[in-house]
Amino acid sequence: TVKVNNADADMGTASQIAQSFVTDNMDLICAIATPSAQAAYNAAMEKGIPVVYTAVTNPVEAELATDDKMPVGAAQLKMIREILPDAKTIGILYTTSEANSVYSISQYEELADQYGFTLETAGITSSSEISLATADLLTKVDCLTNLTDNTVVSSLPAILDQANEKGIPVFGSEIEQVKIGCLAAEGIDYVSLGKDTGKMAAKILKGEVKAEDM
Repeated sequence: TVKVNNADADMGTASQIAQSFVTDNMDLICAIATPSAQAAYNAAMEKGIPVVYTAVTNPVEAELATDDKMPVGAAQLKMIREILPDAKTIGILYTTSEANSVYSISQYEELADQYGFTLETAGITSSSEISLATADLLTKVDCLTNLTDNTVVSSLPAILDQANEKGIPVFGSEIEQVKIGCLAAEGIDYVSLGKDTGKMAAKILKGEVKAEDM
């Protein structure tokens, strides 16, 4: 039996959902994306309910793991340079409270110069700030690139509308963003990722392995 709830990128809602799963004494909680993973981990820790998380950019920065060696940004920057050989400035909109996005920004800042780019970033705290932040960012950049930022991605259609009016290309961080209008993306396949996550959950539920050993 699978029970599904959507926090809609809201950390408070994610915490409420996670707590309700713990109260209902679920056998396992699967959390998608960093805010939900943090909420599930914190809620389930005392009860010892196993938590499987997926689509988390940096588990170490999110305090969900002790070792993480996954690079962020290099392939994306290489792709943007190949598609836009004359571009100089890349804009990134991100949510300051999302650990995954803060980490990704730090990686982009470290790598941008290697590909001949200057980075312009705009941090927001809620979706209500996205329209103004996007408008300001579009006056400074040759293109935008998206992170797997939950708040920003939820407003991506509106961002694309503004960018299209200015004739500025927008790059995505995964294929679904391309399907709704981004120019291209270099990222992981979230469908395959979901299947792998499901297999991990099944092994735990069958008692074949403990979550803390995976």
